[in-house]
Amino acid sequence: MPSVTIDKRFCGPPNSANGGYVCGLLANAMGGSGEVTLRAPPPLGRRLELVATADATIELRDAQTVFATGRPRVLQIGGIPGASLVEATAAADCTAFADPSTHPLPGCFVCGPERARGDGLRIFVGPLAARHLDQPEAVASPWTPAPDLAGENGSVGCEFVWAALDCPSGFACQGRQSGMTGKEPILLGRMAAQIEQCPKPGEKYVIVAWPTGRDGRKLFANSALLADDGKVLAIAQATWVVVGRHVQPGHR
Repeated sequence: MPSVTIDKRFCGPPNSANGGYVCGLLANAMGGSGEVTLRAPPPLGRRLELVATADATIELRDAQTVFATGRPRVLQIGGIPGASLVEATAAADCTAFADPSTHPLPGCFVCGPERARGDGLRIFVGPLAARHLDQPEAVASPWTPAPDLAGENGSVGCEFVWAALDCPSGFACQGRQSGMTGKEPILLGRMAAQIEQCPKPGEKYVIVAWPTGRDGRKLFANSALLADDGKVLAIAQATWVVVGRHVQPGHR
């Protein structure tokens, strides 16, 4: 299998890769969908190997460390909150995380407000309107993928779809429903995604995410990518882990 070197552009924390992006790299080797467990912070700018194992899993590793493992999985999620582009834009306008001074990782490729347009994805989720009574802590953001995210087939690469579904679930699971203040450091531990259709660069989409529960330090949330007509293009399920403040650096 091919080796990969993760460019520093695709960071989450300053010195390691964005978790959703890494999960998407492994998913590429599984046809675009599946489940990935992150086992150590994936480094930037270093050659890593994608290795197929005897038990049908995929590993991202170097000689000493396994950074992530992926396995096939078919994901099904119900109760996806609907949100129009207007609603998603209004939600994003209400977020506190578009301000670098209040964002936990302002240089993150997906949600970092320090990243310029065309560099980071700049997905800033905020609370949906109160009409979503079945999912009162659902969050949403619009997303227009940039042209350089396209693969050879003209659609956005699945690693970027996984990345776009990653951070929104992290913000969703930090609400009051989970007993969180929003200031606790958390890191992605596991992510599963099912991509039915990859988006097209330059077109407008909606990202929604909502919390689904908590078990001690583990937080659970789902997310989805919607077309402007409400069609569900991709879904994801994430497990986040509350960590000590010394584990997660806040600035680049």
